[in-house]
Amino acid sequence: MEQTVLVKNQSPLSDELRTELIRKSVHILIAAVPSMTAFLGTALTLGILATGIVLYTTAEALRQRGCSVPIITHITRVSSRSREANHFVLGPVTLGIGAMLAIMLYPHPAASIAVYALAFGDSAASVAGKFLGRLTIPLTGGKTLAGSLACTAVVALTVAIMLQGQVLIALALGITAALLEALPTRDADNLLLPVGVGLAATLIL
Repeated sequence: MEQTVLVKNQSPLSDELRTELIRKSVHILIAAVPSMTAFLGTALTLGILATGIVLYTTAEALRQRGCSVPIITHITRVSSRSREANHFVLGPVTLGIGAMLAIMLYPHPAASIAVYALAFGDSAASVAGKFLGRLTIPLTGGKTLAGSLACTAVVALTVAIMLQGQVLIALALGITAALLEALPTRDADNLLLPVGVGLAATLIL
């Protein structure tokens, strides 16, 4: 009986963990944008991102009407948080727009740093904050110290690798990303994070 109760108590956490990992696995795919830009050019990459946004928006609008689009609707359902169950899931739209803004507004390497901060920093903050975070930061809407530290570390490491060990710059951009991610903006952080980090990288580099 005790084992049955334990399994039931653990099940919501397991489901939540699975959902978050699936969600952030999709989120990390946006990290392909700098490579796409290098090989295909900015204009074609922007066209691909815009097309993806339109296709996703159409699929999500159809889902709201009870229709399913193969693959897209399934991925949306398995990666949606409980608060998004009966709503239009906006995250993929702001994710695509955030990447588009980064490569339109900033030159390389600032644009690449901005996209990587969005892909890796935001994902690290979300997973660490949800499953390791106990101490929340005031006025952030529930963001955690663990999430902010994870975002700082991942972005700083990514930038340090890109810039061949410029540690102070990498740390400054990691902290910038964490501060932006900690703002209580929900899915709007997909826009604010790349634009803010890209601007900081442009000014610093």
